[in-house]
Formats: sequence, C-alpha cells, structure tokens
Amino acid sequence: MAAGVPEVDNTAVVLYRWMLVHGGLCASDLPRAAGETGLTEEECRTAVRLLTDTCLARVEGNGWQAVSPQAAGARLLSAPEAALRAHEEELRVRRDELQRRRDAFTGLVPVYLQARQHAFPQGTIDHLPDQFAVRELLTEVIDGCRREVLVSKHGGSFPEAALREALPRDLALLERGVRMRSLYQHATRFDPATRAHSERLIEAGAEIRTLPEVLPQMIIVDGELGFLPSRTGGALLIREPDLLGYLLDVFQRDWEYATPFATGPQAAHDISETVKQSILALLAKGLKDDSIARRLGISLRTCRRHVSELLLGLGAHSRFQAGVIAERQGLTETRRPAPEQAAPAPEQVAPAPEQAAPAPVPDTASSPGPAPVRGPEPAVAGPGGPSRCPGCGAGLPASGGRRPAPGRPARHCSAACRARAYRARRKPAVEGGGPAGGA
Repeated sequence: MAAGVPEVDNTAVVLYRWMLVHGGLCASDLPRAAGETGLTEEECRTAVRLLTDTCLARVEGNGWQAVSPQAAGARLLSAPEAALRAHEEELRVRRDELQRRRDAFTGLVPVYLQARQHAFPQGTIDHLPDQFAVRELLTEVIDGCRREVLVSKHGGSFPEAALREALPRDLALLERGVRMRSLYQHATRFDPATRAHSERLIEAGAEIRTLPEVLPQMIIVDGELGFLPSRTGGALLIREPDLLGYLLDVFQRDWEYATPFATGPQAAHDISETVKQSILALLAKGLKDDSIARRLGISLRTCRRHVSELLLGLGAHSRFQAGVIAERQGLTETRRPAPEQAAPAPEQVAPAPEQAAPAPVPDTASSPGPAPVRGPEPAVAGPGGPSRCPGCGAGLPASGGRRPAPGRPARHCSAACRARAYRARRKPAVEGGGPAGGA
C-alpha cells in the first residue's frame, strides 16, 4: 500500500475477472467461484474485501458487482490527487517567493560594491555569488566603460548562445570608440561559430590574437576593475590596484607574443603547425592525450589525430620515442615571435656581398657530440638568396643574419623533412658501421 491506497494482488485480479464474466458474485456462489478459479473460499473472501476497498467492486443486495477500472480509479484516487495538486501549488508559491527575495538581494550587489569602493578606495576583492549577479554587474560596467576592455578566454569554442548575447554589447562598445583586445586559444580559429563571431568584431575594430594556451576567463575594464572566475561559482571582482597591475602585465606579455587573428587557408595552416608543435612539447613532458587536449582547448579526437601525424612524421613508434627525437632535434623549444619593435637599418638587414659570411657548416672535428650520427648537412642556397630546405628544396625565410647554434642540423621546412634527413644520415652509419656520408 502506497500513499494510503491499497494495491490489488493476483488473487483479487483472478476473482475480479470471474465476476466480470458471470455478471457479479453472490455470497452463495463463493464455493462455486472458488472451485472455478482454483482459489479457496477464504482466499475468495479476502479478495472480495480487497476489491471492495479498491472500489473495483460494490455491494449490491446479498452480493457484489464489478466496477470498471476507470470509475474505480477516479473514485479512489481523486482525493489524493487533489491534495497533491494543492501541495504543488503551495510549493510553487513558496518557490516564487524565494526567487523574488533572491532577486531583491542580487539587485543590491551594485549598491554594496559602490559603497565598498567609497569605504575602501585603496581597492577590494569581492565575490559575486552566481552568473546572474556577474551578468548584471558586467553589463552595467561595460555600459560605463570609457577607454579599454581586455578579455582572455580559455577554450577551443564558445557556446553559440553566449556569443549571440555578447555580440550586440561588444559592437555597441566598439561604436563608442572603446578599444577592445581579446586573447583566445589557437583552436578557436577552427570553430565556425567562434571564427564568425571574431571576424565580425574585427570588422568593427576589435583586436583579437591567439596563443596555444591562455589564462582562464578574465575581463579587465579601464584597468580599474577585473573579473576572474571563482572555484565556488560566480566570479571574483578585483579592485585591488596591485593585483590589477599584475594581471595587466601578464596580459600585455601574452599579447606581445600572440598571433593576430587572421583568415585564409595559409593562416589556418600556420596555426595548425603551431598547435602541433605545442602538442609535441607537451608529449615530451609526458602528458596524456586528454590533458593535452584540455590545455590546448581542442577535442580529444583532434589531439589524437595530431599525435598520430607527429609520430609518423618523426618516424617514431611510441610517444616516448617521439619525445626523445623531438628533444634531440630541438623541436620542443618554444618559438615565440619577438615583441614588435622598429625595423633595423638596411645595412643590418642585408650586408654587402664582400662582407657576407659564408654559409655556416658545422666543423666535424671540433663539434661536440658523436659526429657520425649528427653529421653536417649543408643548406641549399642561391646566390645572395635565402636558404632552401635540403630535403625538398623549398625556400626558407632568411635567418636575419643569425648563425645556427653549433652542432645543430640545417633548418628544414617541416618536421617530416627533418625526420627524413635524420634517418638518411643514420642509414649509412648503420649499414657501413662507420661515419655517415663517408666523411
């Protein structure tokens, strides 16, 4: 029995079917009903009482008459259902009242923060309890922004609903002449919704750059107010000048090394190579695929596809071997573009032919390390032109007058060419048992 309503058992169902077939049950017919149903007379009496309690049978004269299940259910369950609906209505009223009071407290957050700012002008750190309070305050702050908004977002894609909500606010901000700089991860260039959103903002005057890894969600308005995510939900509101100064320095450092958001096949190819280099560096550190995907903001499937391509390009049979080869060939070194600065003088860019140094060739006699394995590999160069890849002959960008580090192999256009050249240098040494290339 649940909620005060008795439950019909199998014995009662058997007797109920017999009553329906014979048009009812008289007290004198109990022995006959027991014989035809295979029940005892005592079981029949118990079943009759249960059918009466569940409204499936009603007393009629000196016997009982079967009642339809719909009528029985309506009579038996109408009172509990009415009580339940009344209780649900009471709960709804109480829930609405609690939400109304919560909204009243949330509406006091701006008053509280403004009062705290006047009471503690040197700066404070406050906690916004939930996303509703964050959105309300952020909208108010953005509407009053005067100079600049800095944004850092982690992740390879952003929810389309959030992008639709933020687009009108950001466009209105740019129309007022406020500068907007955003740092995203490289993976956002391959998400259609995020890429379309970014291109729309760039057309309106926003500046967007990408890095393999960025800080988690961070917003700084006019250098005076910062929003940071909170582990317990909501966000931290930063007004402390020293902490804001630190966050601004970190953002500016990442901004100088980030790559401007660009469109086109070549831009996507360049970023893809950068992502692969980042994966290779994390592989060398021993990270698993799921950790790498989470840090770079890409899907686990995409990460595993890049790992397979890297293993094939390096000629490695395991992740550990790939990390060792990458470390030996210097592929895990972080290559960041230098901060923007003035262009050098012409005589520093292209020295006169009579002063130009010859193409550097490592000296096998003085170079440290086993010369037979990492022998010299001269770069292919045209007269007065840039070096070319010794593997495929493709042109390489000028080195800017810098000499390669001693003992390093010649530069290649890709990791695949570097791996093929590495295996080619080792093959003669393995077959002949002596120095590679007959040096």
